[in-house]
Amino acid sequence: MSNFFTHPSAVVEEDVKIGDGTSVWHHAHIRTGAQIGKDCVVGKNVYVDMGVPVGDRCKLQNNVSVFAGVKLGDDVFVGPSATFTNDLTPRAFNTSWTITETTVEHGASIGANATIVCGVTIGSYAMIAAGATVTSDVAAHELVGGTPARTMGWVCFCGAVISRGRSTPLELFCQNCQKDKK
Repeated sequence: MSNFFTHPSAVVEEDVKIGDGTSVWHHAHIRTGAQIGKDCVVGKNVYVDMGVPVGDRCKLQNNVSVFAGVKLGDDVFVGPSATFTNDLTPRAFNTSWTITETTVEHGASIGANATIVCGVTIGSYAMIAAGATVTSDVAAHELVGGTPARTMGWVCFCGAVISRGRSTPLELFCQNCQKDKK
């Protein structure tokens, strides 16, 4: 017996694993072999491609596309209309293209309308600003924005900005959650 919710308009193909407490909303499409963790929210019009692993407690907001080759860790937030690519040299006529992998690590957040170009790793608790175009790796706790995305500062695990410097802070106190970032 399944302990998750799937809206009647959602398309969930065969051999998909969906964790307990997860909700798959209107017109979402989950492809064969995808794995959605427990307590996730898969919003309206979300597309999760074949074999994509999505960790526990993730939120994929409306209109997100997560293509083959993308791996989402636990507690990842992907804002509305954000998208991932998976081919560095796309051509409509290319029949032998290669998937280039992308990893989003535990607790990272990706803002609305951001584009993540394949082949990057987004570190734990990193934050991608809305509308950013990520073309290179993002370090753990790094805040990036712009096109192409550049360092704008550093964030605590709670999401609060703890530094506007470009270099990685070794240790800073977070005024928001009252904890040290280490």
